[in-house]
Formats: sequence, C-alpha cells, structure tokens
Amino acid sequence: MAETTYSTTEAPITHADFEFVEASGGIEAYRLMSNDLQVLLLPEAAAPVVTFMVTYRVGSRNETAGLTGATHFLEHLMFKGTERFHERHGTAIFNVLQRVGAQINATTWMDRTNYYELLPKEHLPLAVEIEADRMRGALIDADDLESERTVILNEFDRGQNEPIRNLYHAVWSAAFVAHPYHHPTIGWRSDIETVTAEGLRHFYDRYYWPDNATVSIIGDIDREEALDLVAEHFGGITKSPDPVTPRLTREPEQRGERRITVRKAGQLGAVMVAYKSPEGAHPDAEALDLLAMVLASGKNSRLFRRLTDHQLTAQISASSSRLRDPGLFYILGILAPGRTHDEVEAAIEEAIAEVQADGITEDELQRAKNQLRAQEAFERDGPFAIASQLNEAIAAGDWKLYTTFRERIEAVTTGDVQRVAQSYLVADRCTIGRYVPVNEA
Repeated sequence: MAETTYSTTEAPITHADFEFVEASGGIEAYRLMSNDLQVLLLPEAAAPVVTFMVTYRVGSRNETAGLTGATHFLEHLMFKGTERFHERHGTAIFNVLQRVGAQINATTWMDRTNYYELLPKEHLPLAVEIEADRMRGALIDADDLESERTVILNEFDRGQNEPIRNLYHAVWSAAFVAHPYHHPTIGWRSDIETVTAEGLRHFYDRYYWPDNATVSIIGDIDREEALDLVAEHFGGITKSPDPVTPRLTREPEQRGERRITVRKAGQLGAVMVAYKSPEGAHPDAEALDLLAMVLASGKNSRLFRRLTDHQLTAQISASSSRLRDPGLFYILGILAPGRTHDEVEAAIEEAIAEVQADGITEDELQRAKNQLRAQEAFERDGPFAIASQLNEAIAAGDWKLYTTFRERIEAVTTGDVQRVAQSYLVADRCTIGRYVPVNEA
C-alpha cells in the first residue's frame, strides 16, 4: 500500500550536531551524528507539559535461555540509580522527578522497553539529564538485584494466579517453539531466581546504547532548544562497540494444529484460538486489524452476535499482534456458565469459515474503520498518548507506522479482509488453548 509522507508546518531545524532525516504527520526525525541516536520531535502547545521518552529496541525477543526476563529485570534496576542519581545521595530518580511534578515509569514488552517522564515543560532538562545518565551509567548493583528479585518473583507469582494470563502465555509458548516470542516477558521463574548481576550487566552492555534507541520529545517545546538538550546530554555517549542487531532463530513453518490446556482454580473457562500472523509492518497488518474488529468489536460484531447474544460466552475479543517479527492473530472467548469449550470453539470456527467463504459487507468494513479511527483519535489525546503509540511503532520497526496508520486503514477493501482470513486463519497454523477451571481441595 502506498504511504504518504507529510511535511511539518515549519522548516526542519539546521543544527550542527544533528542530521534531519524525514518528517511525517507533523513529526520530525533527526539523527544525532556523534552516535546515531534517533530523535523524534512533535511540538504540541495545548498545555505547558512535555513527554520525554526513550525507547530501546530490546525486549524479551532479544533474551536467551538463562536470561529470560532480563529486560524486565533491568527495567527495575535502571530506577535504582547511577553514581549521580542515587538514594544514598538523596537524589533517587523517582524522588528527584516527582519533586518537580513528573509522572515517571517504564514498560517492557516483546520488542522494546521504554522509560518516560511527563512533566512541566520547564523541567525537561532534568528528564533529559537523567535518561542520558542511566543509558550507560546504571549501577546494576548485586544488593539492588537481590531486593528487586524478591519484588519480581512476587509479581511473577501474582501473574500465576491469573488464569487468562496463564492461558495467554501457554498459547504463545506453544505457538512459538524456536523464536524468543516463546518466552513470557517477565521471564521463566528459574531464570528470575538465578540471574546474576554479571549476566544482567552483559545484557545491558549489549543493548543499551544510543544507536539502539529512539528519543521522543512531544509537547510544548522549542525544537531547537530540545535538540540542544539532547546534544548536550547524549552527544558524549559513544555508539555501541559492536553491531546491536541480534541474530534470532527463525520460527520454522508450523505444519499442524497445536493444542494446550491450562488447569487452574477459577470460575469460568476460556478458549483462545490463535493463528500465525505477519510482522506489524507487513502490508496485510491493517486488514487483519479490521478483521479482528469485524469479528469481535462491539455488539454488532459477528462473534458477539453468534456467541455472547446466545449465552455461549460472557466475553469475546480478538486482536492481531503488531510486532517486529511474525506474531499471532487471536480470538479469546470467556465461557458463559454452563457452556462447554467444544461449543465455543466450534462457533468461532464457523464464524471464521463464513468470512473466508463469503467475505464481509461494506457496512461491516466501514463500521470497523470508524471504530479504528475513533480509537486512533483517542490515542492522539495528549503528548503521552502520542509518545506511547510512537513507542509501539518504533518497536515494530518504523515510527511512521503511527503517522500513516489512517491512510493505510482507509485503503483496505472487503476483498482484502476476506483474503487475509483465507491466507492466515488456517488450521495448520493454528494453536488452540483451553483454560479449564478446577476445584482446589
């Protein structure tokens, strides 16, 4: 599908330390020439606040056996501090930023981890200084590791008590036998229990470099001043001494249906039907997004009418992952009381077969497009919302996936939706998971 690149309303900044790369949807991309750090700028002066976000292109996708959960573990340890920002000096990162009214946090996912601050615009220099300092200055202290190990194990155990999360992890782990998407983002318990500070330091030194990161600055900013700040604090950090791009095991083609059952205490059973889908930057990704909407978004969706309206499910949803590598298109049905897994699974398969045979109507397509437009508009509501969506596009391989989303959605036809249903929702590339509640004595 063709993409249109929009120019900003102002000319790009000419800056001695940066190369202007491109602009799209009002966002400008620059390269810090000393170390290849990517910088995205979007002035939004609706309120005197700024979001500063650093997205590292590293997640559970990059982890190996023995180091699963490393990215998430480092997310915790990066907040423990550096030589300059540490609680023993009265300059703990959380405390320093919260004193100036900042909202601060980080998240980890399969393809990325991000660290961010939403704060009054006059305190942007503080956020830039802290993020630059911990890009290469994180202490990764053994004592800090032990205290955070307890926190993460508690988080892991809480997740183990959530049946649907267990089902989700079980399906991904069954669907991917070679690719690291097999691993849960939090890691396997044995790796959390045994990882060392040396192991995490090695992982940190492999991936946490400016040439493996994108800085997004969105809000009430002066573009030239923002670039000055980035150059001042990040400019002295060198590039990675080795190429950052990992060599990942390619997932072999799936040649048959896979099934897995999760048995845990709980109330209502569930069925998850998942199919291998293409990477998030693939031209078919938008048609799969719309197919998910047609199947399971709102009371007029096909699966809601077929299952929830007929008391087969208490809840039904569908989603297509937008990842750096091929992922999953999945449908999740929470069983209504007294209904069986077989009934729900059969109804899901019938609805898919109908789309494959007869396609969808123009009204269904337009309703799905309207829903995605509304969702996308909501996700542009404020600097942090925009930065969060840019973060996911960066992770999938191209920040412009965010700015060109609307036109790519508009280009999808009913024929495209039928074609992707036929191409990807096939039995030989399907993994079916069942959550079966059990009574604990």
